[in-house]
Amino acid sequence: MNDETTPENAADVAAEAAAEAATQATAQATATPAAADPLSAVADAMQSAASSVTEGAAAAKNAASKALPTVGLFANRLVYTTCYTVSYGVVFPLALVALSVPQNNALVHGLVDGSRAARGKVDEILGGRTDAAEAPAT
Repeated sequence: MNDETTPENAADVAAEAAAEAATQATAQATATPAAADPLSAVADAMQSAASSVTEGAAAAKNAASKALPTVGLFANRLVYTTCYTVSYGVVFPLALVALSVPQNNALVHGLVDGSRAARGKVDEILGGRTDAAEAPAT
């Protein structure tokens, strides 16, 4: 920019100053009625606040409706993965030990008989099935 003041620049500066003064006068003229009626200003402010709260509540509801399915999917996946890991961690070592023990000996017969007795007692407590229903098919 050029800092020299020429007659053309002086006219532009004067025009800009006049435009700014007119803008300020217009702003004061429009502000004067609101200042003259304070109840109107308060009513406008309350209406603006109410509409802002309504818009904020709608936006929050919209965001929650989008986030809730995502949270549900995450929780379902977390529960599934946890149950899968625990069951695998329990079943795999037990199956490995059970399959590595020879089947036709006193240890295996004792485990099988103990398992049948335990299932029978649970059925008795819960009022469930009889031993005939538990007999394995041969």
